[in-house]
Amino acid sequence: MNTVSIQPVDFGDAVRAEAYLDLLDHYMRGPTGSGTPLSPALRTRLTAELRQRPTVLCFVAYLDDTPAGLLTCVEGFSTFAGRPLLNIHDIVVHERFRRRGLACALLEKAEDVARTRGCCKLTLEVLEGNAGARQAYLEFGFRAYELDPAMGRALFMEKRLEG
Repeated sequence: MNTVSIQPVDFGDAVRAEAYLDLLDHYMRGPTGSGTPLSPALRTRLTAELRQRPTVLCFVAYLDDTPAGLLTCVEGFSTFAGRPLLNIHDIVVHERFRRRGLACALLEKAEDVARTRGCCKLTLEVLEGNAGARQAYLEFGFRAYELDPAMGRALFMEKRLEG
């Protein structure tokens, strides 16, 4: 039987940092990522950037001793609730380790962290075509965000700022 362990990433530990970066690269290369690898320039500076941001929380899921998934969360704040919230920014299980309960374990970790921090909710975004992830999130209790049914569901939007 395999042992699952979810550990916070210490970016001062080169082995742990490399495990996180390798998993992020795997995610980025896939169809639910950007389809391109983690650039050498970003790979070089990302750990230093993450270490400077105390509201960014990073975890690696290990199956036995093998890095198998990652979770990146960002603490925000809900003005409506007057409490923090936790956004799941990245969650991925390496394709070799899927269907072994790791996604659920990572979601449970995010929920545990959110409850410990007094958060009012967990948030995330998911691509419409990522049916497997959408189903997993629904099974875990996530729902489309809606304040008033007459106004409809919230949409995730972006405006890229290059440079």
